[in-house]
Amino acid sequence: MSLHYLVTGARGGVGSAVLEQLRAAGEERVTAWDLPEVDVTDPQCVAEALARAVGERGPVDRLIHVAGTLAEDSALHPDAAALERCVGVNLGGVVTVCSRVAQEMVARGEGAIVVVSSNSAAVPRAGMAAYGASKAAATSWAKTLGLECAPHGVRVNVVSPGSTNTPMLQGMWPEGSEPREQLRGVIAGAPERFRLGIPLGRVAEPADIAAACLWLASPAARHITMHDLRVDGGATLDA
Repeated sequence: MSLHYLVTGARGGVGSAVLEQLRAAGEERVTAWDLPEVDVTDPQCVAEALARAVGERGPVDRLIHVAGTLAEDSALHPDAAALERCVGVNLGGVVTVCSRVAQEMVARGEGAIVVVSSNSAAVPRAGMAAYGASKAAATSWAKTLGLECAPHGVRVNVVSPGSTNTPMLQGMWPEGSEPREQLRGVIAGAPERFRLGIPLGRVAEPADIAAACLWLASPAARHITMHDLRVDGGATLDA
């Protein structure tokens, strides 16, 4: 019998790539969550949606939690709305969804969870204070969940992408800018903003992140848990 995969943030760049790769692999039991149907920050909404998913497709065997948001702000001049939004979704959503799914996996003694975070959790970026802080918190929380779940046969890992060619990245570009020029700038880095370039010389595609998520969720990674896999072309170097 095929596994039941639950994918959050399913309409986003990475989430849709995960769904595409699951379909290509012939996986039939897939549950996809995204707004407006499922709000990952709402415990009641998550509980009801999970109950429906389990009723329709059986217990969740693999969770790929991709749902997230980005709001630019400064640490020197904080934006309360940006902080609330990033922490609410990027940390709160991880806690709400992953804890509930993990509880059911622990009760069965099997399962795997992959949380999509960001390499900005490890390397500060000027102008992305709230986002980086929320992703750092989510990464730490996911590792603690993995530690608590390990004795019960449940693995929890993190995938931390760098710059990825998604609508979220493109939304940071000036209106009317030339996409190829913007991508070249991302690859080169921005010393004046203390942002490293990408040694591999390319921006990730959503499929690159999706493949890493599905590998960590697969039996090939059965002895890996609490790991933070950077998929960023070397942009964080040894951070």
